Amino acid sequence: MNTIVLATQNPGKVEELRSLLAGSPINILGLSDLDDSFPEPDETGTTFIDNATIKAIEYAKLTGMPCLADDSGLEIDALGGRPGVISSHYAFDGQVEGRAATMTRQERDRHNIERVLAEIEDVEIQDRTARFVCVMVLADPDGSILATSEGTFEGRIGDNIQGENGFGYDPIFLVGDDYTRTSAELSADEKNAVSHRGHAVRGMIEQITTLNPA
Repeated sequence: MNTIVLATQNPGKVEELRSLLAGSPINILGLSDLDDSFPEPDETGTTFIDNATIKAIEYAKLTGMPCLADDSGLEIDALGGRPGVISSHYAFDGQVEGRAATMTRQERDRHNIERVLAEIEDVEIQDRTARFVCVMVLADPDGSILATSEGTFEGRIGDNIQGENGFGYDPIFLVGDDYTRTSAELSADEKNAVSHRGHAVRGMIEQITTLNPA
């Protein structure tokens, strides 16, 4: 297993995952590095691992190569764990068709953030505890699961958009001991050291190294 495809159409995730996987013992490709265009599989799961598994298996079969997929999202305690698995389309109740399909990812992000901020408007800052969750699954083209990993990133939801780094809910996700900076205000190195995706990637690298010893 010398090459793994990052099974995501999200350019922000590709960039972040490539940075995290730099120096790993295998070659990393994004879907856009391949010559074909691949349909996005329907994420019909009710948990992060369900959806990560769906994507990893489907893209592994389509590409004929081992594929690493992640499913991640934001869980806000004051909202009973929402947006959860529908984080990327929360403003549209998880629907990927219709109006949501006509928007860019950045436009959807803005609508998602606006809904979250409206729903927690009356919640005190100390009660806005939240976390990003990331689950990763590595699948073989035959449909078998080679490895799984998980990571979390604890924080709080702020009142305002802050920072220009990252994507998704990063600009409203306050982090650190004093909760004064958002995830979107962290440098790439700072974020990779503490983020949900960083934790999940490091756990996955340990397993990939075992599967593919030098």
